[in-house]
Amino acid sequence: MVRIIGILVGIVFALVALISFGVNLVGNLQSPAEPTAEEEFHRHPKDLPLASDGPFGKFDRQQVQRGFQVYKEVCAACHSMHLVAFRDLHALGYSEAEVKAIASQWATEVPSVNPETGEPASRKATPADYFPAPYANETAARAANNNALPPDLSLMTKARHGGAAYVYSLLTGYQNQPAELVKKFPGAKTPAGLHYNPYFANLNIAMPPPLVSDGQVTYAEGNPKPTVKQMAADVSAFLVWTAEPKLENRHRYGLTVLLFLLVATVLGYMSYQNIWAEAKRKVAPVGPLDPVNKAKRTRASKKAGVTE
Repeated sequence: MVRIIGILVGIVFALVALISFGVNLVGNLQSPAEPTAEEEFHRHPKDLPLASDGPFGKFDRQQVQRGFQVYKEVCAACHSMHLVAFRDLHALGYSEAEVKAIASQWATEVPSVNPETGEPASRKATPADYFPAPYANETAARAANNNALPPDLSLMTKARHGGAAYVYSLLTGYQNQPAELVKKFPGAKTPAGLHYNPYFANLNIAMPPPLVSDGQVTYAEGNPKPTVKQMAADVSAFLVWTAEPKLENRHRYGLTVLLFLLVATVLGYMSYQNIWAEAKRKVAPVGPLDPVNKAKRTRASKKAGVTE
């Protein structure tokens, strides 16, 4: 009885779900959802080829150093990078003296405590310190940015779909809001204090354009001209490194493992050919064909008076 009731309840639930699905399907077909400005005007990230792309990619250290310079002189004023320490810059080719100089000359000092008074204080950074945040806390960050919180950039290229291409597109994508958008979606006009960027999720971003003109950052002699696009590409490459500083090791180890598996597969196949390829399989008789079972059956048949 309980089983029958359970089956009936299941059938009722299935019918209700089917009816609900059918009603929603008919409703969507009769009254499809209205298009939105985000759906029609949002753009996918531009292509950004980097030396670190692909399974054999390696960082272009000169480009990553330029990207670090852009971050230090432009982005660090608002964005933190709490997962990167100054000593990590050794991997980019900076010497120990250069790392010490970069840390001690950083615009924001490291929060500390006065050992004599116990009062909050600050000190110059050392290579062992992580990049200090530009604001004391979230409240201060929002107060300085029209209530918008600048995100930490340590893992930005891993946290956003498109990675470095998204960062590059966002930095170079600021533009005036198209008249066609406002005409088609009057309620989607960019509010005051926000900036139109078709590569941002909802088209309007609180961050003003950080790279506004060519030559905003002065590169050392021998580097490409610091155009807005070049600076955006360089800082994007730097953020790839901050998100995956061990990328080159991972590629190297992956290649080693693939070569090992290839060699092991060849050796395994050669061993099979040498040892087992010509071996004949012997199938042991089982069931009624087994001599022991057959003898038992014969004796049992005779005892029961059954003739075979």
